[in-house]
Amino acid sequence: MSQSQSNAESPFRDRPALDDADAFEILTAGELDVLGRMPWSSNMTFLVDVHTPESPIVQGVYKPVQGERPLWDFPAGLHKRETAAFELSRALGWDLIPPTVLRDGPLGEGSVQLYVPTDYDEHYFTLREEPAHHRWFQRLCAFDFIINSTDRKGGHILLGHDGRLYGIDNGLSFHCEFKLRTVIWEWAGEPLPDDLAEDVARLLDEGLPPEVRDLLTLFEQDALQTRANALADEGRFPVDPSGRRHPWPLV
Repeated sequence: MSQSQSNAESPFRDRPALDDADAFEILTAGELDVLGRMPWSSNMTFLVDVHTPESPIVQGVYKPVQGERPLWDFPAGLHKRETAAFELSRALGWDLIPPTVLRDGPLGEGSVQLYVPTDYDEHYFTLREEPAHHRWFQRLCAFDFIINSTDRKGGHILLGHDGRLYGIDNGLSFHCEFKLRTVIWEWAGEPLPDDLAEDVARLLDEGLPPEVRDLLTLFEQDALQTRANALADEGRFPVDPSGRRHPWPLV
């Protein structure tokens, strides 16, 4: 959608001047007004306005569980995995995922993630050569291994109008069986930076926060910690000797 379109022609708004903590509170407590269905989504995904009497309107992406298309290799509840990805990123201090909450909505329980105004012509393959983005991409690479992301397409990385990068569409994650599929292999086999290794070690020492545990099964929690342990013990970014751990399409 052209950025030249007026607000009267487009349901999308620019993000108000709020930090992530304030946006999280509005997404949690605000009233949801469904504006319409988001295009190009295999599951029912809706753009919503979210507001409280005291707050400005923020926009969110609402994914109700009842709108999920059944999958043979994932149980129902992708909305919980969307939320768990945000909570784990927050626990690691890695700032990768837009604020995401689990809550009730007009179509029942679902995840509501802060909508990121962005230029949809930008994605991983247009952004990866920029040196300023490399540390963020390294965090996401390590994160996707820990959460066992099975669908990290290039188009699931957004450059917001605020200049920040965001990783979205994290529902196909946290499976017990190793299913990693990602476009990010630039650092395969290279040493994990010390600060990332320290963050993973801290997570293992402190244990998964309740905000993550409550969203995953015991088997999923155990598999997550096993992957985090493997990353910390190896001290290197993962390698794909098969050459087959890429999503399709790539963008």
